[in-house]
Amino acid sequence: MDDTVPSPAVALGGSFGLLDWLVVVGLFALTHWIGSRTAGKPATIRDFFLGGRKLPWYAVAASIIATEISAVTLISLPATVFNPGGNLTYLQLGIIGLFLARWIVALVLIPRYYEREIYSPYDYMGRMLGPGVRSVTTVLFSIGGVLGQAARVYLTGVVLEVILAGPFGELEAATGVRGLVWSVGAIGLVAVAWTWLGGMTTVIWTDAVLFAVFLIAILASIATAVAQVDGGVGTVIELANAAEKLRFFDFQADPTVAYTLWAALFANTIVGVGVFGTDQLMAQRVFCCGSVRDAQKAMVASYASMLVAVAVACVGLALYAYYQQHPLSGRALELYQEKPDRIFPLFIVGVLPSPLKGLIVAGAFAAAISSLDSILAALSQTTLSAFYLPRRARIANLDDPDEQRRALKLSKALVVVFGVLLCVIALQCEVIARDPRFKSILDLALAMPGYTQGALLAAFALAFVWRGRVDGSGFLWSAPLSVLMVFSVAWHAQWAQWVTLVGGGALFVAWIARRVVGGERRDAVLTGVQSLVLAAGVGLAAWLVFRDKAPVAWPWFSPIGALTAFVFGWALARARTSAPTD
Repeated sequence: MDDTVPSPAVALGGSFGLLDWLVVVGLFALTHWIGSRTAGKPATIRDFFLGGRKLPWYAVAASIIATEISAVTLISLPATVFNPGGNLTYLQLGIIGLFLARWIVALVLIPRYYEREIYSPYDYMGRMLGPGVRSVTTVLFSIGGVLGQAARVYLTGVVLEVILAGPFGELEAATGVRGLVWSVGAIGLVAVAWTWLGGMTTVIWTDAVLFAVFLIAILASIATAVAQVDGGVGTVIELANAAEKLRFFDFQADPTVAYTLWAALFANTIVGVGVFGTDQLMAQRVFCCGSVRDAQKAMVASYASMLVAVAVACVGLALYAYYQQHPLSGRALELYQEKPDRIFPLFIVGVLPSPLKGLIVAGAFAAAISSLDSILAALSQTTLSAFYLPRRARIANLDDPDEQRRALKLSKALVVVFGVLLCVIALQCEVIARDPRFKSILDLALAMPGYTQGALLAAFALAFVWRGRVDGSGFLWSAPLSVLMVFSVAWHAQWAQWVTLVGGGALFVAWIARRVVGGERRDAVLTGVQSLVLAAGVGLAAWLVFRDKAPVAWPWFSPIGALTAFVFGWALARARTSAPTD
């Protein structure tokens, strides 16, 4: 932000009253009490990460919804609908694509995961394709999860910086530390504390409570905006229709456009299977159910999140009608022009009465924390399973109570480490968000995980389709190639061309050093053919990044990455020399 322009925390007067604070503190105290009562005291990592596999399916479903409908949805979706040219086409992606994805996950992936007790999808992939695949998928998940959730935390920080302008303004004036830093820090602190409290049991039950707060906040916002529009609901619909904001379907067959029917039907179905089935952020929840049937019910029931998404989009319609009759002006208009995602926070600050203001803040805070505590638990668990437990198992009995306590302490330490890392990266998202390709932070947050999501889905597909016939050695090379391929269709600037050339060259040199020169050499003819195959893949990525065409829209990132990682993962693999461990 320009140093000559005061931050929102300084520019806006304090309008968050005692009653608002009482609502926020009261709701979070209630949530904390419920989390404490349900958590118990986890004695093992099974209790901490799986909730003892005894959590009811409806609580798991509510937790999935609360995590899926994050602060990005609460704040950025109304702005997406409100802004010039905005409409309801975004809803296609969820209503169509995520409906199909949930059924695929419920019928295909979940039964596989429940064949044996595992902690993450990467445990399953590792058992089927080898420990190297488990390590690579864990790293891919960590990168995608950190990037995606950091964008969500950043957006919530922007929201709270505007809404809590008075308190953060005082802190900023006293310390010189920006309100955004205080805001992001507060989110991280609460999320770490709740994850520490009782692991996934606390995460899921607090998410269920926070989801209720979130839903009430949405309905209260719509009611307040509509009540202050002359003509009420009829006028809202009339104005929205005149501005073509009620448009739902977009039939363009253009891969550079994100919100189309084809992106919803094909691309976002694949995205959804990756999100709910191979991304530990969501998948970890279904592992907490007591049976395959309960896990399937939780997954399908979580489709109710689309009702919430529709309600949030209606906030954007109501805000459009309100500001047609009460236009923005002064500093509020300047803040909106700087960051269009601020439109809903500005409405909260300037229009909502107490204690609704406190309720909305609690809702935004709740949405951010429900996503952040989930990713902290997921990152901690996958890191522990992929890197610590396999090595520790060689020298100790992991079922020993002392070993369980040691692993539990390490799990909690990892929660803190990842919490700090996420908050630091969230503050850096301000630079990325200025890129003109991201019309809203909603696009930014959804695009970030797409670089690695396809490779995770491909790893499951390789384990599922080629079960027992090939090893995972090909995936170790196809996974970075898939990330490079997605990067090449997403960016075409000169710096991106250099990144692709250097990255692709490094990958091929590493292959030659390992497979041709190093000790992995087995069949000279096969190695030669596979070397040509990898060279063709690197060459394709280089050709794509140099094309003089618009970058592909983010819904297609995962399908492109999945296809690349699957095809090359099979082509570069070797015949299995031993049976799968399961």
